[in-house]
This record gives sequence, C-alpha cells and structure tokens, in this order.
Amino acid sequence: QVQLVESGGGLVQPGGSLRLSCAASGFTFSATAMRWYRQAPGKERELVASITSTGGYTNYADSVKGRFTISRDNYKNTVYLQMNSLKPEDTAVYYCYAARGSWGQGTQVTVSS
Repeated sequence: QVQLVESGGGLVQPGGSLRLSCAASGFTFSATAMRWYRQAPGKERELVASITSTGGYTNYADSVKGRFTISRDNYKNTVYLQMNSLKPEDTAVYYCYAARGSWGQGTQVTVSS
C-alpha cells in the first residue's frame, strides 16, 4: 500500500536549518508530483512547496520563498524540504503529500529559542 514517511523534524533556534525527508513507497514515485504542507496550531493546513515528477519545476508559498528548497531523488523515492533561516512562525507539523491523494503522518518542526 501507499506509504509516506516523514523524518527530520525537531526543535531548532531561530535562524537555524532543518532538512525534512519523505520516503515514499507503494506507487510510482517518479511519475508523481509531490508537495509539502504544514499546519500550525489553530490554523488551516497550508501548501508550502511543490515539485513536479521530474523535479523540473518547483513552486513555493510566499512566506517561505528564498528560505526553503524542495527537491527529490527519484532513485531513492524520497522528497526533501531544506529549510533555512527558520522563524518562530515556521513552527508547525509538516506533511508530505503525493499528488494522488496520499498523506504522510507528519513531522513536528518547532522554532524557538
């Protein structure tokens, strides 16, 4: 069955960096666009970044543009989210999403001093 397993979350100080990973299985990863979403407490889930199946096109929310980078490795069936210059407002649960309707379980990112 389809599985998306996120990892790499944690506690980081403002200005720090984290790299999230999402390992995919159970579907043709190399043919599937992928996205990262996040949901902060009391807020709706929002789209953070997306990447096409080949990795040739990426898109970002204005709030993370220039700080976050989405990438993928179709040999490892993994999508990544490199997050730099983290801010307290980036604190959220981050979810991996496969554009076939499948979600990961989420990984907590907390930005705090």
